[in-house]
Amino acid sequence: MAGRLQAIGAFVNDFVVGDDWLLAVGVVAGLAVTYALSQESVTAWWLLPLLLAVLLPVSLRRAVRGRRAGAGTVASTAAVTSGPGGTGPGDAGQADPS
Repeated sequence: MAGRLQAIGAFVNDFVVGDDWLLAVGVVAGLAVTYALSQESVTAWWLLPLLLAVLLPVSLRRAVRGRRAGAGTVASTAAVTSGPGGTGPGDAGQADPS
């Protein structure tokens, strides 16, 4: 039973949080603030679209920076794993020096 609960927890974490925990926290906070404002009879429909208009570009910027930082390690790994005859993925279009 504990394994099943752990699997459900891992699924919910992956589904809700996904790749960017900051976006998930922002959405949950936005929902909480929207609910609190609606309980005070304040029209708060505009808060979530505004919040998402701010959070989505921030999340995309973080994802792009993460890929750029990781791209250097992938390229260097590909160059290291290329074969001695220049047939590996790091040697695209390069002639054999011998």
